[in-house]
Amino acid sequence: MVLRIARTLLLSGFAVIILVPLLLVVFTSMKSNVQFYADPLGLPPALQAGNFRELFTGQPIWTYFGNSILVTGSAVLLELVLGAMIAYGIIRSGRRVSRGMYALFVAGMAIPTQVNMLPIYSLVRRLGLVDSRVGLVAVTIALLMPLSVFMLAGFMRSLPKEILEAGAIDGAGEWRLLTRIAVPLSAPYLASTAAFLFVIVWNDLLFPMLLLNGKTKLTLPLAMLRFRGEYVANYTMLMTGVAVTALPMILIYIFLQRYFIAGAMAGSLKG
Repeated sequence: MVLRIARTLLLSGFAVIILVPLLLVVFTSMKSNVQFYADPLGLPPALQAGNFRELFTGQPIWTYFGNSILVTGSAVLLELVLGAMIAYGIIRSGRRVSRGMYALFVAGMAIPTQVNMLPIYSLVRRLGLVDSRVGLVAVTIALLMPLSVFMLAGFMRSLPKEILEAGAIDGAGEWRLLTRIAVPLSAPYLASTAAFLFVIVWNDLLFPMLLLNGKTKLTLPLAMLRFRGEYVANYTMLMTGVAVTALPMILIYIFLQRYFIAGAMAGSLKG
């Protein structure tokens, strides 16, 4: 009984910590600048959509949306394809090779991405991919590959080996085992990994800021910086942009919630 009450209180406190900033963003997006500076934490006097209207009519927000969707969708899709192939290769290799390859990718997670900023920029510049969404996608895939392999290899190790062995006895090659058995059985885990990757790539600001210069190629998080000047920040429009940027993540979580929870539970049970 005591543990149940403590758990309820803990979860309620966590929910409050999550909801308060979200509500603050929504309330601020419905205020004018005068109302915000008069009462930053208060409720809006009335529900108004003026900031949203100005965001979609006065700014090329659809261009930024398209850039974010293109970069995020391409990076996540290619990440899943390559990560699944590498993870499958790891679990199907010999024990020594498997452990060595897996340790190599895990070691890659220990290196902060900020450390690699200058070498990455120098390499991308030599390849002529600065201010290119292709370059940004390639860099994103490379940086997130250790995380993807770490998650997918852990998930694929929980697959029944008997099924793969039975397919191999029937004459199926490794590519067929991967595409016809391993990937379909790993669908919840792939969806769970996709949800994690989507949030990371969609919210990324560091490398778009480093690699993108043209105004027509900005992603949504990078475009939000345009509402913050050197001395003055348009907080109401900034929070409106944050609310619009967060909406796709909320929808993705709603639609992938079942797979997200299934993948998380599988990973926890395996651990």
